[in-house]
Amino acid sequence: MLLLICNLVVAVLAFYVLPKRFFYDATLIAFDRGNEIGFLGSYPLTILFYKITGLRYLPFPLIALIQYPILAYVLYKIGVPDNFEKINVKNLLVYLGFFMMAIFMSMPSKEFITYLYLALIVFIYKSESISFKKSVFLSLFLLGVLGAFYRPYFLLIPIIAFGMYLVSYINFKNKTLTTIFYGLCIAVFLSLSYGVLKGQYLSESSREVVNSGRVRSQDANSMIVSPLKPDTWYGETVGIVYGFFTVNFPVNGLKHLLSPQIIAFVIWQILLFYILLVRFSRCLKNRKEQEYELWILLILFSYFIVQGVFEPDLGTAIRHKIGVFPLIYYALYYEHFRKELQ
Repeated sequence: MLLLICNLVVAVLAFYVLPKRFFYDATLIAFDRGNEIGFLGSYPLTILFYKITGLRYLPFPLIALIQYPILAYVLYKIGVPDNFEKINVKNLLVYLGFFMMAIFMSMPSKEFITYLYLALIVFIYKSESISFKKSVFLSLFLLGVLGAFYRPYFLLIPIIAFGMYLVSYINFKNKTLTTIFYGLCIAVFLSLSYGVLKGQYLSESSREVVNSGRVRSQDANSMIVSPLKPDTWYGETVGIVYGFFTVNFPVNGLKHLLSPQIIAFVIWQILLFYILLVRFSRCLKNRKEQEYELWILLILFSYFIVQGVFEPDLGTAIRHKIGVFPLIYYALYYEHFRKELQ
């Protein structure tokens, strides 16, 4: 309740504090000056959602007042751990997650829809009436539907997750890192295959296009720029691997000492990635006992890999991570939820 109240205040006041460029997407969604409304694609569907619900006609602080309690209630329904009030690294990461929810979803946002949609996967995994195999199938199916109608890059997640799952059965010396490595290999293969069909590789047609128009702008502070141009197979490969580490283990972001918000994200992201990596390693060793958490982590790490392909900058990367926060929350506190079911 304390987290809800404090961060609800943050969400309402965000409109008066944050710079105008922070609301670029929100104004596109609310005003739809380009008449993009429709049934296919992230912007058209989000505009349609906010029109049907009537939220687009409200002031942003009022939207925050409505949306934030819904987000917090979803996490409450997933479950609250017994030691949630104790100060430790894991809880602090989640407390900061609550704060970032208030910042990034205090306005019309595509992440609000993504967040609610992906929460369905958590509730499927928590349901005692749905078998394990059916839960996995439904989760991959829901990701596929989200990719087909809303955000195309989500289509890659079931493919990478299933590929990593198969690879994890092979006896490697370091199964955790090897499984992630092969996940990256699958992403590279998919991108190169796309390039053969379309003439442009995935990061070349997404990240590079976004970043090319703002090289010298004030939004370029945390841009992800590949060491090599992604217009060759080796340049695209380097770009995907570089993007993965920049987004998920962004030690190179520590150079932004004059941007405290970037430093905060870097620390949050490094600690989160490390904890999830340790849990992933534990799940691979005890896959029968922790099969649900294993699949949640396979989905999460597949998403992290996909972020390495598409994310244009660190700010956008953290915004998108808050969109999958229900999955992160469930993965961090899975041991508590497993005890509930026993």
